[in-house]
Amino acid sequence: MNKLVISVLGPDRPGIIAAVTRILFEQDCNIENVSQTILQSEFSGIFIISLPERLQPEALEAHLREGLTPLKQQISVKRLEPQRPVFNGQHAEPFVITTMGPDQKGLVAKITEIIALHGVNVTNLQAVFKGGDNPTDNVMIYEVDVPSEVDQQRLRNDLTARARDLGLQISIQHRQIFEVLNRI
Repeated sequence: MNKLVISVLGPDRPGIIAAVTRILFEQDCNIENVSQTILQSEFSGIFIISLPERLQPEALEAHLREGLTPLKQQISVKRLEPQRPVFNGQHAEPFVITTMGPDQKGLVAKITEIIALHGVNVTNLQAVFKGGDNPTDNVMIYEVDVPSEVDQQRLRNDLTARARDLGLQISIQHRQIFEVLNRI
């Protein structure tokens, strides 16, 4: 089966996920992965699906547009490229980097610059900015994969220095430790 990535963006309202999944079910598609969130008042959903052999991507896109236009959603459909090993097949460890501090332009760019310089891949990012100077009101959580060849102490030192320059508190933990400490 061919795999597709479907992106759905538009104003949030009840029934968007129901409409997308109904259309996919009616077209005999299998949903393999979903990531959906609401950012302020905007719906954002990404679906990875298996497409049955008899259905062309263009036909599925037409069905989605027909069904989602009344909900004012924008649709993007593209083929999922065959998977390539991350980091050329080298082992990577999952970490969580959390920053808290006053809101200012460029925070995400300045932190991800350090992450990228070390060859670390950001796999998930959540940023919640409420504005103002209260450090607990502005939080960024980066889930990252750190390749085994990366000097973790140097990465930690560089991130800590950048956070200090930005007036941020920073925490860098292996994902397993983060999950244990943050379990409800």
